Amino acid sequence: MEAGSCSAVGVGNGDVGSQRDRGLVPERLQRREQERQLEVERRKQKRQDQEVEGETSDFFAAAFARERAAVEELLEGGESGERLEEAAARLQGLQKLLNDSVLFLAAYDLRQGQEALARLQAALGERRQELQPKKRFAFKSRRKDAAPAAEVNAAAGSPAAKGSRASPPPVKEEGGFGSSYVCGFSNVESQVLEKRAEELHQRDVLLTGLSNCTIKLYGNPNTLRLTKARRCTVLCGPVSTSVFLEDCSECVLAVACQQLRVHTTRDTRVFLQVTSRAIVEDCSGIQFAPYTWSYPGIDEHFEGSGLDRSKNNWKDVDDFNWLSRDEASPNWSILPEGERMVQWD
Repeated sequence: MEAGSCSAVGVGNGDVGSQRDRGLVPERLQRREQERQLEVERRKQKRQDQEVEGETSDFFAAAFARERAAVEELLEGGESGERLEEAAARLQGLQKLLNDSVLFLAAYDLRQGQEALARLQAALGERRQELQPKKRFAFKSRRKDAAPAAEVNAAAGSPAAKGSRASPPPVKEEGGFGSSYVCGFSNVESQVLEKRAEELHQRDVLLTGLSNCTIKLYGNPNTLRLTKARRCTVLCGPVSTSVFLEDCSECVLAVACQQLRVHTTRDTRVFLQVTSRAIVEDCSGIQFAPYTWSYPGIDEHFEGSGLDRSKNNWKDVDDFNWLSRDEASPNWSILPEGERMVQWD
């Protein structure tokens, strides 16, 4: 009995001793072990995330290539309006695929996708023009486009600029636009210019070489491009696809669109509704605020544009010249609320 008691006491003392030893382990070693385990879990999660992202990127690449090939085939054989409308519908689906993939795509892949979309949009615009009536009707259309500008200029009390014209000549410029523009204004100074819904519907609009002008586009264009503008205000209804700004300064733009890209532009305010993430490149002093312009008929134009009015990423901006995720880009900012009260009319 005594031996058994001693043995039991010995075991008990051993338990107490081991507990005492565990209590003597420094807290910093325990913390280090916890940190090590957390780091192992973090790396494991990172590997899993990278695998999922890789799979998602591969899916996007395959789906994008498949749909792009389908659109190109429709455009190559687009001898009928039905085929072109099918191409336009699939092109909108392709745009949505790109918009939904922005969060996980690398900047290079995103840029490649946007450029491919711009080329397809340009090709669609060219094919549509090829199916339109020829010179006799085109000449009348140009005269019709020129009339509103003349009326606005007369109302403003200033003569029309000699360089002003409603339809710019065919040009080719970087950014994916085609060689034909249905409507627009170029080389105008200090005037108020307008276009109405029937002139803009699903057309590509080019505004270039404008200075100290106010441009109001009451309708639903397919694309909009503003280049070489100085101290201009551009108010535009919903654009079905893309808006490009290039080489502009001290301008104000109000626009709703699927995609916005701003290049080599400075000191410009953008009142924006966009379903994807806006992109700036080689820019400075760009300020963003929500789209607030309105006019009679804008609700109908939004419905026709296919844009989702409930989705607005106006403050989600990617700067291709600023890759740091820890610090905000110095090239763009949010326009303070106190400075957003603008009298558009």
